[in-house]
Amino acid sequence: MLNGRYELHRRIARGGMADVYLARDQLLDRPVAVKVLFAQFAAEPSFVARFRREAQAAGKLNHPNIVAVYDWGEHEDTYFIVMEYVEGNTLADMIKSEGSVDPAKAARLASDVAGALGFAHRNGTVHRDVKPGNIMITTEGQVKVADFGIARAFGVAEDELTQTGSVMGTASYFSPEQAQGKNVDPRSDLYALGVVLFEMLTGSTPFVGDTPVAVAYKHVQEQAPFATEKNPAVPKELAAVVNQLLQKDPRARYPAAAEIQTDLANFLAGRPLVGLRGDAMAAVSQQNQTQAMPATQVMDQAGGSQSMQTLHDTGSIKAVIDTSRAIPVTAAGGQAEALEEYYEPPNRSGAFIVMLGILAAVLVGLIGFIIVTVTGDSDPTEVTETTREVPDVIGQELETALLELETAGFEVMTMFQPSDEQEPGLVFATNPAVQSEQEIGTTIVVFVSQEADELIEIPNLAGVAESEARQRLADLGITNFQRNEENSDEEIGTVVRTEPGAGEEWDPASDGFSVVISLGPAEATVPDVAGQSVTEAQQTLDDAGFSQVLIREADAELVPSDLARLTAVRTEPAAGEDAGFDSEIEVFLSSGDPRVIMPNLAGNTRLEAEEILIEAGFLRDNFMLTSEFTNDASLAGRVISQTPAAGFPQNINDPITFAIGVLNDGTPTTPTTTDNSTSSSSSSSSASSSSSSSSSSSVSLPPGAP
Repeated sequence: MLNGRYELHRRIARGGMADVYLARDQLLDRPVAVKVLFAQFAAEPSFVARFRREAQAAGKLNHPNIVAVYDWGEHEDTYFIVMEYVEGNTLADMIKSEGSVDPAKAARLASDVAGALGFAHRNGTVHRDVKPGNIMITTEGQVKVADFGIARAFGVAEDELTQTGSVMGTASYFSPEQAQGKNVDPRSDLYALGVVLFEMLTGSTPFVGDTPVAVAYKHVQEQAPFATEKNPAVPKELAAVVNQLLQKDPRARYPAAAEIQTDLANFLAGRPLVGLRGDAMAAVSQQNQTQAMPATQVMDQAGGSQSMQTLHDTGSIKAVIDTSRAIPVTAAGGQAEALEEYYEPPNRSGAFIVMLGILAAVLVGLIGFIIVTVTGDSDPTEVTETTREVPDVIGQELETALLELETAGFEVMTMFQPSDEQEPGLVFATNPAVQSEQEIGTTIVVFVSQEADELIEIPNLAGVAESEARQRLADLGITNFQRNEENSDEEIGTVVRTEPGAGEEWDPASDGFSVVISLGPAEATVPDVAGQSVTEAQQTLDDAGFSQVLIREADAELVPSDLARLTAVRTEPAAGEDAGFDSEIEVFLSSGDPRVIMPNLAGNTRLEAEEILIEAGFLRDNFMLTSEFTNDASLAGRVISQTPAAGFPQNINDPITFAIGVLNDGTPTTPTTTDNSTSSSSSSSSASSSSSSSSSSSVSLPPGAP
């Protein structure tokens, strides 16, 4: 029991510096995961600082795709973090069991991870250890990013734990700048996400090596392979996304996680990708064509020269002609033709094969002779013994019985129990029974007689704090007991009574000892939460002991017009009234009126459209960018359609989707950003032209809309 609140049940994971336990929060009656720092690290300030930083980094990130951190504390000279309990497996487990993941599924998982990273980045935190082992997938398929143990705020100086020049993280998922010990930013996390997506699509990471140093060196020096090289079934669009994420120069990667989400959403919907740079798709297509070439002709277009290996028939063998040193035609000058070099593969004649067979036969015979000589077994066809009779060890001393059972080929486990059949120290039973036929290697449980424990007089623990009661019982040898709770006038968390009661005698070999802990009185006064946010109101009621909290929307005529949306108005039962802890407390919230008239975005660039929406009061996190084909070059890179349509009232917390025009040849065009002061005047004219030039739906305006 940690701090009298978190009851540890069983260990569910073990890391490099901490154990993770499934536990129950006794106060809120919910399962939680508790990470407990190893005791040997608790005395090291650097480890404690890293541990505390994990709690602080994740604790301020409230996102559905990030494992929530509830609490942090110290207990008996070590430290612990209380986290959301996620029932499921890690992405590493999925890749290990499935190999490569279906491309559509991989894109959805990567999009959720990008959403979590984007939220962390917007809050100033870089994860720095993105890998499949830190990505949880619940039984319902929801993604949860965990372990912000080496996360830090970007844009600030490194501390002594992660100074520039030191390398922290996992080598297989390092970004090049991280492997070199340089400062990292959100784009370093995006590189690691690219490695994770590559591994999902191919079943392996892009770089492997004998040591972590060798892998880190490859991240810095070698260009990552295309995912299609490892798995030709990977769609070229998805391979292009991975390739851009794995660029050495951070400036060549996606600039933000939201851009990745947009392209992954476009990939899943079959739309053109809008976030790729340069000729990324062309590079993947060229790679696919190279893979499809015959093995006798592989062209290398790098640097403008052509390197070709051709098989020439020279009679009984093949000679490999290497013209890789040929110079370009434009630089040939007076040279008549490229010089050719060749080598002849080693000859594997029939005599060589016969000699190899003789050597193999001699080796097999020698191994067989050694086995027969060492084991003394001259008849390899003899059937070996697989079962034996359990020796009769009843009445023997423990050491003698163990020796006899182990000599017979059995494993042994010992249990001590009081017995009227044998004197203390002697075996009185086994399981399986003696003289029964069992397979060799079976575990035999040996029951050894011990003296009956003396009866213990139970002390009076009423009113004593639970932690002190546990210690006093442990001093008496009582560590295994049932913990129960009930309402009482005793202070919360103190002992109400024990069963058996104070002054009674109890046999420690028996079961049934229990300690009843006070939950406090059965009822309390409902606190006043008016004016508080939903979270604050729930926490206030939880602190007062009320766990059954229901959220309701208040009637509009009863809510002051200046009260912010989602603010508590009143409770039922009302503040100041007494209510039972198990009763339902209804919290009524102000609905407010967060609706805003949807502006016309048609004809604006993406940045202009976002600025218009933000000025109108909409939230950037709810913007979704898509693409639509158009035959009109003037609309390429500008808003063609939007949902909801202009002129309609729209809740500021609901999503807004707008499509950017892409020419039908699939080449996205980025127009010059216009001045915001002229964007509104050009919107209407652009909107009218979009209906005739776009191959997709045009902007739908209601009558009288601006």
